[in-house]
Amino acid sequence: MKGLYIVTPDWDDTEQLLRVTEQALQGGAALLQYRHKTADAALRQQQAAALLSLCRRYQRPFIINDYVDLCLALDADGIHVGGTDASVAEVRAMLGADKIVGASCYGDLELAHAAYRAGASYVAFGGFYPSRVKKYPVTTSPDIVTRAKAEIAVPNVVIGGMTQENAAPLIAAGADMVAAISSVYLADDPTAAARSFVALFENR
Repeated sequence: MKGLYIVTPDWDDTEQLLRVTEQALQGGAALLQYRHKTADAALRQQQAAALLSLCRRYQRPFIINDYVDLCLALDADGIHVGGTDASVAEVRAMLGADKIVGASCYGDLELAHAAYRAGASYVAFGGFYPSRVKKYPVTTSPDIVTRAKAEIAVPNVVIGGMTQENAAPLIAAGADMVAAISSVYLADDPTAAARSFVALFENR
């Protein structure tokens, strides 16, 4: 796992969501997470199914934030869990060994170690910078990336206000993937925005 990890915004307009997501995939996004915190069950099902089909066409992994039942129903590639969702161990037991299970670890390296021991496929750290989308304490220290790279044998993802400029030092410190929402989905040219993130990894 390496490169740009795109996370969907809370858009109810499925056509717009698919159009911009496809532009990002064309720009080289490596993985897509469907995250929509305000959608009802019918909209989640519709959007997730359509995004899964899109990711299959581009041969990119598709994971769902939080909703294990939806992941199982669609046979998506995996799930991402946060601190208030089901535990990594519970989700791993439900999905089996072959699915991706990602875990939000915020700025807590011990949480990342625990997630790895419980079967996480990757660990995600942040927020590092203020976000236009998510509200959280901006308290994660960049040195957690270097420590995680040395101590934990799964990829690490950085998230939180990521731009091409401020992601660069985190990639240099050892980040395997950069998760972005606004910097891609709200860009004037999402394909170019994705490409510029991807370029940051080309010399690593």
